Amino acid sequence: MSSQYASPPAGLPSQMALHTQRAVFTEAYAVLPHGTMRDIVISYLPHWRLTRLWVIARPLSGFAETFSQYIMEVAPQGGSDKPEGNPEAEGVIFVVAGEITLTIEGTEHTLTEGGYAFLPPGCNWTAVNNGTEFCRFHWIRKKYERVEGVDVPEAFVTSDKVEPIRWMPGSNDRWGTTRFVEPIDLRHDMHVNIVTLEPGAVIPFEETHVMEHGLYVLEGKAVYRLNRDWVEVEPGDFMWLRAFCPQACYTGPERFRYLLYKDVNRHAKLPF
Repeated sequence: MSSQYASPPAGLPSQMALHTQRAVFTEAYAVLPHGTMRDIVISYLPHWRLTRLWVIARPLSGFAETFSQYIMEVAPQGGSDKPEGNPEAEGVIFVVAGEITLTIEGTEHTLTEGGYAFLPPGCNWTAVNNGTEFCRFHWIRKKYERVEGVDVPEAFVTSDKVEPIRWMPGSNDRWGTTRFVEPIDLRHDMHVNIVTLEPGAVIPFEETHVMEHGLYVLEGKAVYRLNRDWVEVEPGDFMWLRAFCPQACYTGPERFRYLLYKDVNRHAKLPF
């Protein structure tokens, strides 16, 4: 299964493989290297046929609090007529290999590698792999936070191939973001974007965002700052960052890109 974008290696490693890899779970961040995403940790979902998945984030005390993230693997003719069982869940799909056909409110869309779909809560949609090869896609889910007087956003479909990279000011077009939703669109309470750093680029300060982050490395290699540690990451690795966890980055000799989740545009929840 070849693709521009990384996805799990699946299978099982050799009995002679060293088990000492880069996986780490701390109070501020976690790293799931691609080598942890094997057949022994796959899951299955009701109403999905010929489909398996890797759960790489889920709401859990001390881990992800606002979202879940799956890497779905759908065999030819696999899919679902009832994919989402929670009417309050919104979702984003990002295809990393093969193709998947989504029918959203009666309109059919075929997403290939780089394809992106936003699915609002209560959206009527189905998914089927009409191709001849396996399809893999990220499915990021969040409970939508409704606000009085603010409309729920509509579904849309686009692609990484057509959306521009918006370069950070002063970065000499070295560091930028592919934004699928405008930051000032307050209908949206999560952003799922792609961050791109060109060879030798850096995030030159320790970002400390209020947002929770999920980062999946699509391509390239970097040394990433997570809290007090510098961690090497490469294609297929996943990083979870708690709110305010410091982060920064030095890239390697090739373009470095990751799929980024963050919760946005809502009040902080109060305990009363």
